Amino acid sequence: MKSYFEPIARRECLKAGLTGGVIAATLPVWKLFSFAAPPADFYVNPAVNLPKEMLEMLLKVALGHGGEFSEVYVEYTVRNQIYLEEDKIHSAERGVDMGAGIRVLQGERTGYAYSDDLTPEKLKRTADVAGFIADSKDIKEPAGLKSSKVPSYYMVKTSPDTIIPEEKAKLLWRANSVGRGYDKRINQVSVVFGDINKKITIANSEGVWVEDVQTITRLRVNIDAIEGERRSSGYAYKDGTLGYEHFDPKLAEGLAREAGRIAIAMLRAEDAPAGEYPIVMAKGHCGAFFHEAIGHSLESDVIRRKTSCFWDKKGEMIASEVTSLADDGTVKGARGSVNVDDEGTPGRNTILIEKGECVNFLYDKLNARLMSASLTGNGRRQSYQHYPIPRMTNTYLLAGKDEPEEILKSVKKGMYISRIGGGNVSEVTGRFVFDVPEGYLIEDGKITRPLKGIQLMGSGPEVLKNIAMVGPDLEIWGGGTCGKDGQGKPVSDGNPTLKVSKITIGGAKV
Repeated sequence: MKSYFEPIARRECLKAGLTGGVIAATLPVWKLFSFAAPPADFYVNPAVNLPKEMLEMLLKVALGHGGEFSEVYVEYTVRNQIYLEEDKIHSAERGVDMGAGIRVLQGERTGYAYSDDLTPEKLKRTADVAGFIADSKDIKEPAGLKSSKVPSYYMVKTSPDTIIPEEKAKLLWRANSVGRGYDKRINQVSVVFGDINKKITIANSEGVWVEDVQTITRLRVNIDAIEGERRSSGYAYKDGTLGYEHFDPKLAEGLAREAGRIAIAMLRAEDAPAGEYPIVMAKGHCGAFFHEAIGHSLESDVIRRKTSCFWDKKGEMIASEVTSLADDGTVKGARGSVNVDDEGTPGRNTILIEKGECVNFLYDKLNARLMSASLTGNGRRQSYQHYPIPRMTNTYLLAGKDEPEEILKSVKKGMYISRIGGGNVSEVTGRFVFDVPEGYLIEDGKITRPLKGIQLMGSGPEVLKNIAMVGPDLEIWGGGTCGKDGQGKPVSDGNPTLKVSKITIGGAKV
């Protein structure tokens, strides 16, 4: 069965939202739409290039009911994805979405309205609706807009949106071939290449007026292995605010080998023992722990509402002295990096914990205003259909001075955590449970047998105080899509090699 691409009218595409204009087909996919690669100036779209005069008019209308602050956010997004499974191109998609969101703040209240119709009449009505939240007789005039340049933290020379699916598919085929040839016990390989390309314009009543073009690209390989009744899986990926020049067949081969290595290694894994043990976390691949178990509890909305376990800890020691934690939107090429956040604030490097002391939180504009704090570049939103909330960017443990070999040798019996998977965390208590897709037993300072079914359990505040050694080999790597309050946002994380002196392990063995 084939599904051919049929152009649809602009209004029909917009009504379709994120799935508008999707292309889906079976092999040979590029024969259907290889002609569809857009020109380099794809983002020069008259519909989303609202003139200064219109932006200023909308800000004024939004303040017409007495709000303290107004903002216009305009977005144009293109998503592409091509997916290989079972030795064939399983699907290919292309989606286009555009619209504007208008926000008004008064005290703790937020008025928000959005539209996918960018005509002046519809946008003026949207601005008026957003302003209904306000009820002050003191009508403010917005400041005149001043366009400003943004910093550059992305590593994009060639937009992946300009590359035809046939070229992207070569990476998938190469990874599939190498993955299947890695070991005879491998029975399934799936590969996906996806890119998100977004242009945003932000203007507010304080005079801020900025534009940014954001690109996020990912290549991921998943491999399953089977031997008798034993089954295992492995994965590897590369992604970030990266151009297509960072992806080639050699990279695809390396990712396939790494995913295959994990899948085969974990085939012979034994059940993990339960109890309290020291652990060593491998560099780079365990940063999700600090994002989930610590970072969310340092976002200013839960701090202001006193629903975080750290709400009253600023200026206090909340971790061991070898522990320092940052949220940094300025890491070159990282998935969570931002030239500007979704409120127009430039990306920044914010130290949250410094040598064990809680020194700062992550702020968006609303919470910074209410808490009399400085902005940190963490006001982020999923799309024009959402208002911004405080969110992490790239969250990582800073490097220390302990050599990784010495860290490992210091553990007589414990576990080596190669990477951390998904988990559940409570911001109120800090309690967490994390799955470990790849882990090993440590015996007399050496990594020995692979273990399955490892679960890390405990609380963030406890673990922070139990970090005993930190290496110099920091890697900010990978990441994913973080969910919060119904919004997904790209983030990254990282860590050097480190030792936690004790943590509760959930496992099948007693």
